[in-house]
Amino acid sequence: MNIETEKIFGGVILRPLVQEDASVLCAAYVENRKHLEPWEPCRPDSFFTVEGQRERLDGLLRQYAEGGLVPWVLQADGGRIVGAITLSGISMGPFCSAYLGYWVAADQQNRGLASGAVERVCRIARDTVGLHRIEASTIIENTGSQRVLKKCGFESIGMAQSYLHINGEWRDCHLFQRVLHNADPAG
Repeated sequence: MNIETEKIFGGVILRPLVQEDASVLCAAYVENRKHLEPWEPCRPDSFFTVEGQRERLDGLLRQYAEGGLVPWVLQADGGRIVGAITLSGISMGPFCSAYLGYWVAADQQNRGLASGAVERVCRIARDTVGLHRIEASTIIENTGSQRVLKKCGFESIGMAQSYLHINGEWRDCHLFQRVLHNADPAG
């Protein structure tokens, strides 16, 4: 699957994750550790090391090669990573669906980066990956992410109790989906 680099705006690009991103991705996670903590699973200290990111990237890129996941980063001028977005759990056949997850750096909030990235990923998911729909979830308190999803055409499809283990506890989540097209699945 050939995924191209795309400009979001203001010098920020959306590009496929590569193994060489381990050190800059580590720096981004270290810089944003407190900012991301309320919205993510508990991370071991090793996650915030270059070696921990290398191991993580090995797994992500293996899943990408197998067709189960597509990982991107948001990269600012100078090479700094200011966010990431991933389609995971890709299922083809009659389902043609995936899950969407993303984050944007604390100092890059409210600039439209998340919305721009989500819109582009939805287009790539439809046109390149061949997906019919994308699902996303947010913990109840993550109203910022809910605004991004709604702005990008995602519809609320319900609430799931104790859906994700986030920041050390099982959390209720709002569920969203965006139907990308209604064509028959590729044979």
